[in-house]
Amino acid sequence: MSDAVIALQGITKRYASGRVRVEALRGIDLVIRSGEMVAIMGPSGSGKTTLMEILGCLLQPSEGQYRFKGRPIHQIPPDGLAALRGTELGFVFQSFNLLPRLTALENVELPLSYRGVTARERHARAHEALLRVGLAERLRHLPSELSGGERQRVAIARALINRPSLILADEPTGNLDSRTGEEIMALLHTLHGEGNTVVLVTHDTRIGDQVERRVAIRDGRIETDTRSP
Repeated sequence: MSDAVIALQGITKRYASGRVRVEALRGIDLVIRSGEMVAIMGPSGSGKTTLMEILGCLLQPSEGQYRFKGRPIHQIPPDGLAALRGTELGFVFQSFNLLPRLTALENVELPLSYRGVTARERHARAHEALLRVGLAERLRHLPSELSGGERQRVAIARALINRPSLILADEPTGNLDSRTGEEIMALLHTLHGEGNTVVLVTHDTRIGDQVERRVAIRDGRIETDTRSP
């Protein structure tokens, strides 16, 4: 399993709501290897978002073990997890999560500024990332001046800026019309074709049908794990 980016064993997540205990995940075993493109699918309340948050080291499981590239996540201190998220993981959100007063270029540069990268290198790498997603002509535009698809492309460029081992996309087409959603999926497929490991969460079967591996979750358990022939 030396090429495993993600290795989950017996992952359980429980929440307490007053006197009621909710079990969001119930013994998840999952391995995702370098270079795979995987869709995690399921209806609302199935546990897929909780699983995504655990994969992104935003949430710790109640039980079980998560290894990222062989490293046990539970042994990494909070500051180490923050560093891991900043260097190894690229996040793409349904709501884009762009800062409204920053240009596209400045939004993409932002993760590098937290790492102390020089302004010159930040600018060069952000420019390269935006060129890669087809936005070379929109560098100086604010998010309010961009279409939904363009904003998602900026978000993808920002996710790529640290050259992560894993891209996590949470409903990346959820706020987009069908045509723009298809363009974003085409971009994610291109990134996968370049060797990136991509995991996306979606409830849309049309999106899942485009991905080589589909992991369906229901009631906190993996129901099926299938691959395209």
